[in-house]
Amino acid sequence: MNYPVQKKKIGISGLAAYVPPYRVWLEDWCDWTGNQWPKIREVVGRSFRVRGPDQSVYTMAASSVIRLIDQYDIDPSRVKFLGLGTESSTDNSAGAIIVKGMVDHALEARGKPPIARSCEVPEFKHACLGGVYGMKGAIRHLALDGAGSQAIVVCADIAEYARGSSGEPTQGAGAVAMLLEEDPKLAIVDLVGSGSASDYRIMDFRKPMSRFCGQDRSQTHQVQDFPVFNGKYSTTCYVDETLHALNDMYEKRDLNAIAYLRSLKTVFMHRPYRRMPETGWAVSYLFALSSGDAEDRAELASYCYDAGVDPHDVRDEMLGKPAVATLADPERLNYEAYPLTMAALRAFRASRRHRREILDKLAIGSDTMLDLGNLYTAALPAWLAAGFEQARDEGSLTTGEEVLTLGYGSGDAAEVIPFFIADSWREATAKIGFADAMRLTLDLNREQYVALHDGNRVSGLGYIPRNEFVIDRVGRSDERHFTDLGIEYYRYIA
Repeated sequence: MNYPVQKKKIGISGLAAYVPPYRVWLEDWCDWTGNQWPKIREVVGRSFRVRGPDQSVYTMAASSVIRLIDQYDIDPSRVKFLGLGTESSTDNSAGAIIVKGMVDHALEARGKPPIARSCEVPEFKHACLGGVYGMKGAIRHLALDGAGSQAIVVCADIAEYARGSSGEPTQGAGAVAMLLEEDPKLAIVDLVGSGSASDYRIMDFRKPMSRFCGQDRSQTHQVQDFPVFNGKYSTTCYVDETLHALNDMYEKRDLNAIAYLRSLKTVFMHRPYRRMPETGWAVSYLFALSSGDAEDRAELASYCYDAGVDPHDVRDEMLGKPAVATLADPERLNYEAYPLTMAALRAFRASRRHRREILDKLAIGSDTMLDLGNLYTAALPAWLAAGFEQARDEGSLTTGEEVLTLGYGSGDAAEVIPFFIADSWREATAKIGFADAMRLTLDLNREQYVALHDGNRVSGLGYIPRNEFVIDRVGRSDERHFTDLGIEYYRYIA
């Protein structure tokens, strides 16, 4: 394939990750909670990570940024844009500047220059899509007033759910930092050919601030951030927003939908758990069949017949424009916007084409992701990091190849963005070190997991931090002459 036609080739030159070592095996979790391991393994994954007692979204973000600077030998004075994408921030005033301050102190302690004083420091928040919005903002910066400089976007999050909730097995924590610049070494990002979609969905997945009120941080430094969510409705929102973003891209690029999807070899999508991207991509394929030629429509009809639904009714459903927000009703028993299509999907999953057109295209890096859990904004860049490393080992990407990425954020919004593999992707991939970031692990027993999850003191962890930031203390003063109540103070451990 040919590179996109644009004035400047701007994109990603590097990736670096920080993953907390504390791991919960989902098979163990099933034993503790009475859940069915075969189902959890098939739908969710193998394990998830938990943030430590002295960690926050800011410490993980800064740790991944300092690793990025080290691994790619970045001159910090050239960095004029440092964006933070997160939905786990605990300060409603400052954001990326906290990360910049932490990194600057660590760099100065090493005798290195800090990040440029003229660096912009925005925070991007839209559920799991904040990191993608940050990447787009960085590329626009590099194309205009930041031309000739470099940008870093760090995606960092803590996905945690109440114990006993349906979301508990989909927890996770971590951060991924991205280096962006002109003439990128990993992938050119084609914003001109991208697709966008957004629609307000009321109660899909929310984090009202009232959840923070009255939390006691005296035992550990954690702020608990359990979301308000509705799982089945969230799946419908994810699928619908994916379809709309794809349609926007099809129209911009004048694409034949099904021919385009078949032409792709590799796709990366937002991944809250194993099954979600498989469902989103498979439904997108079925919708593309409906707009194809007679042979394509016959393929769709075969899945419909196997599912016992009328193909004409399915196509009518696909042509409709359901108001998904109207499904946000606690009295409803079914949150499906496309119930007939979902029936056809179940038949499609049993076919050989499902492996070739869906699973094979989502395969690169997917096995590694089974051991991460949900990283919210960092889920997509983490999958990219894992995918590039696997592709380098296997030779499964080629220079100039188009790879499709899809970011999603509850609420809801989606971004479909084509990447084109750069000439130096192998050399840049060798510096990612994602497998190394995943290698250090400390498996939690039930008592340790419960204590860590609930914000209580944990004994017997035995972990000594290296090359990372920790929370040193949390301010408690609320006096007239000086106030630092709730402010975190950080320390870098070399």
